[in-house]
Amino acid sequence: MSFRTRLTSFFVLIVVIPMIAVAFLVFRLISDSEQGKTDARANGVLGVATSLYRSESVAASSDARVIARALSSPTGAGHGSPRSIRATIKTLAGQAGLARVVVRSGNHVLADVGSADAVAPGEATVRGRRLTVTASEITGSQYAGEIVVPGVGVVVRQGPRVLASAGPATGVRALPSSGSVTIDGAGYRVLSRRLAGFGSTPVELTAVASVAATGGSVTSSRVLALAFIVAFLLLALAFSVLASRGLQGQVSRFLQAARRLAGGDFSSPVPIEGRDEFAALGQEFNNMSSQLEQRLDELSQERARLREAIRRIGETFESNLDRPALLDLALKTAIDSVRGSGGRISVRPAHDQPLAETIRHGSLEPVDPMLEEAERTVLEAGDVGEGEANGNHVIAVPMGTPESGGYVHGLITVVRPGEPFSADDRELLRSLAAQATLALENVDLHVQVSRQAVTDELTGLANHGRFQDLLGAEIEGVRRYHHALGLIMVDIDNFKSVNDTYGHQQGDVVLRRVARVLADSSREVDYPARYGGEELAVILPHTDIEGAYAIAERIRTSIEALRIPRMDNQGMLQVTASLGVASSTEGEKNALIAEADAALYEAKRRGKNRTVTAPIQAANLVSGE
Repeated sequence: MSFRTRLTSFFVLIVVIPMIAVAFLVFRLISDSEQGKTDARANGVLGVATSLYRSESVAASSDARVIARALSSPTGAGHGSPRSIRATIKTLAGQAGLARVVVRSGNHVLADVGSADAVAPGEATVRGRRLTVTASEITGSQYAGEIVVPGVGVVVRQGPRVLASAGPATGVRALPSSGSVTIDGAGYRVLSRRLAGFGSTPVELTAVASVAATGGSVTSSRVLALAFIVAFLLLALAFSVLASRGLQGQVSRFLQAARRLAGGDFSSPVPIEGRDEFAALGQEFNNMSSQLEQRLDELSQERARLREAIRRIGETFESNLDRPALLDLALKTAIDSVRGSGGRISVRPAHDQPLAETIRHGSLEPVDPMLEEAERTVLEAGDVGEGEANGNHVIAVPMGTPESGGYVHGLITVVRPGEPFSADDRELLRSLAAQATLALENVDLHVQVSRQAVTDELTGLANHGRFQDLLGAEIEGVRRYHHALGLIMVDIDNFKSVNDTYGHQQGDVVLRRVARVLADSSREVDYPARYGGEELAVILPHTDIEGAYAIAERIRTSIEALRIPRMDNQGMLQVTASLGVASSTEGEKNALIAEADAALYEAKRRGKNRTVTAPIQAANLVSGE
């Protein structure tokens, strides 16, 4: 879309469409004014008609009282039969010239004399009798004839029945009570009022006012409004054309200058005319041109930093399970991200150990006291800690969400000379600390999962799968180098009776204590493991049968010396173990296990609590005999 098209669109949006809306509102207001004037004429007629109706009703009330007194006298017809009452009422109504008289006893009509079209009734009560007299001096036709106003018709109705009408447009039967109607192509406004009539049904007085009576002034108002709107649109169009040409000239100069900048030409500034907003924009454009070269240099530096960040991401993938490498990478990234000169990371070697500095970069000795103060703030407040000394600014952020009591997993502390740390710097360091914490947790989780995969949960020794892997690896060494490999199989004597007598939890305690004896009695190069159930094993690299026997005896005597507290606090338990020992230089794993297992069962057969070596023969080594 071209600039001229946009200006045209803006003109239509901000001038033409609003003026159309204004024209609609103006004509609507003129129409409403016309309707208001018509309603006012109709209301005026209704007001006069209502006053006349009430005056007639007051006069009729006086007549009703006269008739009531006549009926209440001792010799009056009120004490006679209904026929005499009707005769008397007819005589009195004729004498008084009344349009209608009705006498009721409760809801029962005793006499009804006169025209059914009578309106504006008045009412009186016969003293001493439960008789009500309702009288009227005027019929609906007489009443409508007295309310004749040019341009306004009157209709008198009682329920669905039309009592009388006068004036224009009153011959229509289905007139509404209020609103606008069209009769024979002409517009009318209808308004109504309800007044008391004979019986419970009220008399509805409807005024029908012609809209055409006020049409002349309305037409002239509409012509004047239309002329004003058209003149405003023409003036706005002329101004828009002039403004469009001026704007296009200014924009064209900016476009040429932008093209020069795109081609690398910074020597031709934008010409500035006047002091308006375009002049200020031109000045800012020239300032941008003068600063663009400097920004390009900074962009080159940022590209170099981006390349370095990408290189570090590669290092992260390579060292994602190397805890020291991850900490070193996190510190370097934190220092570079806020343009710091140095920093350090302090973490806890274990959950229950204090923070200790793990790695540092740069010279931090001049600001060491400030480092400690900023880090103390983090530990106390659980948020970012900052400090300043000799123009050097220090910031410390917690690694992980601080727990109760000021506990944090670690701290990243960065030093920057000159410029204080901004809110963006703080948020960036918080984000880096959170990412570093997550990476370290992943490392710890990997180590924990890896350890759990090869460790027996109850005893803490290598599990059966790990035992098979380690023994297989050692057997490969035996096959290659033909050195001796020893194996001890250990079985706790009478372990089932311990479970049956004291419970399986007590049996678990026994297994853990015996496993600890194996771990304590083994050498650093040995591999103690849980073979299965109450059976344990120890792999002895570079160990012949005599050496394996000596280690097995040390284990057996240590187990025999154990005193294990009973869980019911009723004393101590003492257990023994039977051990089978084998050694091989042939490199057959299954054969080595079978020999050690056979020696173990020979020890069981000979009475338990003893060590037997393989192969089983009369002269083999046997302890405990």
